Amino acid sequence: MAKAKIEITNKDKLISGLNSYLRAAVAAVAAMWMAGVTDPKTLANAFIAGLIGPILKAVDPKATEFGIKVK
Repeated sequence: MAKAKIEITNKDKLISGLNSYLRAAVAAVAAMWMAGVTDPKTLANAFIAGLIGPILKAVDPKATEFGIKVK
């Protein structure tokens, strides 16, 4: 019985990376909302701040899941 080969395309990697960014940003906004912060400007800032972690991971050459690949 042969094992099926799973091929990961660049599109799959892009979608996976974008999902990571979105999850982090939404979690930041949800935490602020649950803490009682309802100001739209503050929530927008929390959304942007939630993107910082995944962006730092993307530019880290050691993080090869979505990041810059060192050749």
